[in-house]
Amino acid sequence: METVSLEQARLEGWTDEQVIERVLEGDIALYEIIMRRYNQRLYRVARSILHDDTEAEDVMQDAYVRAFQHLRQFAGLSSFATWLTRIAVHEALRRLPARRRMLLTEEIDTEGEDAMDAAESSLDPEQNASLHELGRLLEEVILDLPERYRSVVMLRDVEEMSTADTANALELTEENVKTRLHRGHTMMRHRLCERVGMQGKYAFPFMGERCDRVVSGVFARLQSSR
Repeated sequence: METVSLEQARLEGWTDEQVIERVLEGDIALYEIIMRRYNQRLYRVARSILHDDTEAEDVMQDAYVRAFQHLRQFAGLSSFATWLTRIAVHEALRRLPARRRMLLTEEIDTEGEDAMDAAESSLDPEQNASLHELGRLLEEVILDLPERYRSVVMLRDVEEMSTADTANALELTEENVKTRLHRGHTMMRHRLCERVGMQGKYAFPFMGERCDRVVSGVFARLQSSR
């Protein structure tokens, strides 16, 4: 089998499936493409569940190692991104105390709850804050949400996953995802969500040294297990 460089695969825009196929054929170095591609997403979802940077990184490494060990079991019933995200969610939930895990994953009754007032607050990003400040503000608002809403908001609004993929990743019904997203938006003040808009993409950054650390850690674990 001809070895393909990471740069060549990136430049050619390989799909997840193409990368996985080559990894399964023995070109393990290409697994780095998968990690670099999804480090941001896995960090965000793990951080939303655990509220801890260090534990979020540990979860990421565990998720990548488990995904690598079970690559041949990926059946393509959902996208690879959703399958990988679900593994990370499971790894994060395993670290929660039983009571918190139950509260996060249980289905909720959608009747009889009053909505919070969302009519106030006006934020002008151009006048009141830099891009960095907006990202920091959005992080704080999302992380202040109750646990059951936080992961849904993170995947739908920040990662821009579809309702179906979010439901699949978190093992909820699509209706439950919609309900939690609506309530999460209400708590965050709907006005804030509208004004921040696309700046949400810049919140919860996972780049540079931390990204390199996770990639190196995963490869070290994979090497020691061979």
